[in-house]
Amino acid sequence: MPWVAPVLYVAVLLAGGYAGIAGLGETRPWLFLGGLAAAAALDFAERHRFPTGTTRWPAVALLVTRFGLFVAIAAGDGSGMSRILFLLLPFTAYFAFGRAVSVATGLVCVGFVAVVFQLTVPDWHRQTEQVSDLLMFIVGLVLTVAMAAVAANEWRARTQLQAAHTRLQASAAQVAELSATAERNRVARDIHDGLGHHLTAIAVLLEKSATFRDRDPAAADQALDHARTSARHALDDVRRSVSTLRDESAPFRLSKALADLVRGSGDGGLSVTMDWHGDESAYDPAALMALYRAAQEGLTNVRRHSRASVASVVVHCDPSTASLVVTDDGRGFSPDQEGFGLRGMRERIHLVGGSITVDSRPGGGTRLAVAVPRRRTP
Repeated sequence: MPWVAPVLYVAVLLAGGYAGIAGLGETRPWLFLGGLAAAAALDFAERHRFPTGTTRWPAVALLVTRFGLFVAIAAGDGSGMSRILFLLLPFTAYFAFGRAVSVATGLVCVGFVAVVFQLTVPDWHRQTEQVSDLLMFIVGLVLTVAMAAVAANEWRARTQLQAAHTRLQASAAQVAELSATAERNRVARDIHDGLGHHLTAIAVLLEKSATFRDRDPAAADQALDHARTSARHALDDVRRSVSTLRDESAPFRLSKALADLVRGSGDGGLSVTMDWHGDESAYDPAALMALYRAAQEGLTNVRRHSRASVASVVVHCDPSTASLVVTDDGRGFSPDQEGFGLRGMRERIHLVGGSITVDSRPGGGTRLAVAVPRRRTP
């Protein structure tokens, strides 16, 4: 509250100046004006040297210096008004040292005023004017300490609010970074699981078309037709991902998506079947999409790595859990050969509260089992 001291200085200056002009009391202009100027300069220097609060030992030195300046001002003031300046001592002490030191400083000021009365006015305690002045000084002291307490509490509240705001900004930045990372991971999974699956199918079909072009033109043409279909599916996946980013995606139906996926996967010597049980309508779209991506990744691995001739997709949607199992009769793999696709699949299933197991061994085929709850538990 930087305005408090200047207001008191101006009040004392006006009262002392009027007393000097009117010849009231004994005014010593140079002592009076010089003390006020020095006190104002001291306040100005303190605010610029300690803009965020005066440290302890400088505060002690400033408190003692102010006390000396106020004594000098009072000695040069013929109006007696300058005693209100002593209220600034407990006021400034409150911010530097706290309430206890502020109250103690105020009591010292009350004792000093009483001593001055005792030295200058015999039997002052029997004089109404002096007793009234002392009582008013005490009341002003109480109000000053109360005002300092309010100001200190407000300052602490502002400091805490600023600290909380800083922490909130840091948290918001962290959340934004985590959200961006999660979205990048989601897009990476979508590209790998969706576009990667279709590009694998297209590559296999184009290779088949090139192989059978001379020996079986009809089979080559059929492979090209299937490649075009896979390309359209890839484009649909890209559009679906973009729509998801814009939050404009149409309702996702797992049964239809899996049926299209199975139809597009059964080619090049691989036979794929699907067995569906239950109702998917009560499940969260994110959980259903996770199952679809798991099936997509599983069938992509079957086509790309397993050399299988038969694969199956079995889905059960019961009242509490939806499960998907993809099996093949291929060459299998060892557990330490999991790549980015399976890691991304585990992340995706974990995000919807589900579980995943992969059972495989070299030469023994592969079984991928995924389960997601109807409602994710916190």
